[in-house]
Amino acid sequence: MTTITEVSRTLNVSTRMLRYYEQQGLIASCRRPDYAYRLYDAENVSRLRIILVLRKLRVPLKAIAEILTDCDASAAVAVLQERVREVEGEIRSMAAIRDMLTLFIQRISGAQDLSQRVALMGDDGMLRAVQALGLSNPTLKEKVIMSEMNQAEMEQWKRLNVRFIMLPPMTVAAFHYIGPDPEEHVGEMASRFVQESHLYEVKPDSRMFGFNHPNPSPDRPHYGYENWLSIPEDMEVPAPGVKKRFPGGLYAAHAIDFGNFHEWQWLYEWVENNPDWMGVNVPEGPEIMFGGLEEHLNWVYAAHQGWPEDGVPGKIDLLLPVERRRSAQAKLSGAADGGKTE
Repeated sequence: MTTITEVSRTLNVSTRMLRYYEQQGLIASCRRPDYAYRLYDAENVSRLRIILVLRKLRVPLKAIAEILTDCDASAAVAVLQERVREVEGEIRSMAAIRDMLTLFIQRISGAQDLSQRVALMGDDGMLRAVQALGLSNPTLKEKVIMSEMNQAEMEQWKRLNVRFIMLPPMTVAAFHYIGPDPEEHVGEMASRFVQESHLYEVKPDSRMFGFNHPNPSPDRPHYGYENWLSIPEDMEVPAPGVKKRFPGGLYAAHAIDFGNFHEWQWLYEWVENNPDWMGVNVPEGPEIMFGGLEEHLNWVYAAHQGWPEDGVPGKIDLLLPVERRRSAQAKLSGAADGGKTE
């Protein structure tokens, strides 16, 4: 038997993702009496390896569930064949885009001025050719070879459609726990607070944020998680909750489906490589995800409703505090000359 921590480190998958796969019925764990950690047997570790490979190949979790539960091999073959057809269609689409870009290059290479280039690129023939591409999904997925898949995975940040959100200052009810399954513990505390305080009725625009506090580390047996619920300023927060003031700020935002927490790395890399924006240094830095927040959309409403199975679907916004690089550089320059201006 292998502990959840050992599986997480060996296969480089977060404990949160392991719990999510369990919730979806893809793997199963057990617990020994008087032992806090989840344990996985060899069969479930093997199933997890399959899941991770198929996810790298962009096979949806619903399709993975079919592969792992249907005794008929033809069902698994049909799922993978459908994925092959999708990839082939994407390759054809990208090949068409490549050919069109090449045609643009050929047309404008000999153009003498801007007006001539615009005319050559915008005539009716070019427009008809582009419209004829009929692209439904122009994103080319990774190649099947594992090394190339990994390389493509590392460069996913280049494809992100990042938004910018200015979070306003707000009063929050904070719930914090360090130990096994911290997300579940604080989630239960926060959900109970929503229901007992009738928060949604009092403040229907209430928002829920979460973050690691502290992050997982090989140097300690447990990590922590903290939830914030925005509340009216005069609302009381009974223990174990704590009332806090969040100052707000500017954040780079990327929306994910629940479970895709590996996309945090893509957002970090997007900010790190962006020529105009940079991350903001925050106290405790890596201990609290560099100030990053996970906003669970529709969470307060779902908790208020008692978590119905057919409830409103929600996504998660990954939020990373940012500022313009030139603003940061100006601050450094001001500090270097004692803050004096001419």
